[in-house]
Amino acid sequence: MSSKTFSWSCKHTWSRSAKNTFWCLLGCSIGDFGTILFFQLTKIPFPVLAIMVLAIINGIITSIILETIILLRQNFSFKQAFKTAVGMSLISMVSMEIAMNATDYFLTGGAILTWRVIPIMLAVGFVTPWPYNYWRLKKYNEACH
Repeated sequence: MSSKTFSWSCKHTWSRSAKNTFWCLLGCSIGDFGTILFFQLTKIPFPVLAIMVLAIINGIITSIILETIILLRQNFSFKQAFKTAVGMSLISMVSMEIAMNATDYFLTGGAILTWRVIPIMLAVGFVTPWPYNYWRLKKYNEACH
């Protein structure tokens, strides 16, 4: 597809890319929130920036694990599933994680989960990579799921 015929108005692609983005968000949130919650509950003295970097790394790892499992259930081989989960969504996961943690930092000072901030983090985490996921799906017909 040439750049002259690219369209941002395909409802089917927005819907499919939203589904893909949701699965990425779910995977990222498990590791990210789990890490922040661990430090919040244990009160282990650790720098906020270090907690947030660790949360980003763990979020990416759990997202890759979840996406690999989803692809395995779609009859991919393990090697294909893992390679697809890592290769096709890394930009999406990194942008999602940075957006979620930046939101947390600006709203709470960082590495603090509250019922007020979690929905905002999830919304920002979803909206940030969604246009990229649409573009990649529309232009290359490449998705993680």
